[in-house]
Amino acid sequence: MASKTDSTNRAAVSSPRAVAARPLLNLGQARQLMGLFKVFANDTRLRLLHALVREGELCVTDLAEVVGMKPQAVSNQLQRLVDRGILSARREGINVVYRIEDPCVPVLLERGMCLIECCPE
Repeated sequence: MASKTDSTNRAAVSSPRAVAARPLLNLGQARQLMGLFKVFANDTRLRLLHALVREGELCVTDLAEVVGMKPQAVSNQLQRLVDRGILSARREGINVVYRIEDPCVPVLLERGMCLIECCPE
C-alpha cells in the first residue's frame, strides 16, 4: 500500500471527476483492481471492515462477537486483509488489535453502500 500521506491525499481528493481524468486502465491495472475487489467480495470481510470503521480498533474476540463467528474463523479473514495492507495489527497483551490502515477503505465502503441504496437489486 502507499504511504499514509499518499493514502490520505487520495481519499481526500477522490471524486468521479478525478477518476474520469485518469487514462483508461491498462490490462495490468484492471487485473490489480480485480484482485483488490476480490478481497472485498466476501460478506464476512465486509462486515469486519464496517465494524472497524465504526469502532476504530477491535480485537479478534470483539470482532468475532460482532459478526457472530468463532474467533479462529475471524482471525483467518483478518489475516487476508492484513496481508493486502488493508488492515494493521498490533499485539496488546494477549490480544491482537486490528484497525484499518488505509483511509480509502471507509470511502470505498461508503460508496458501495450508496450504490446498493440507490440501485437495489
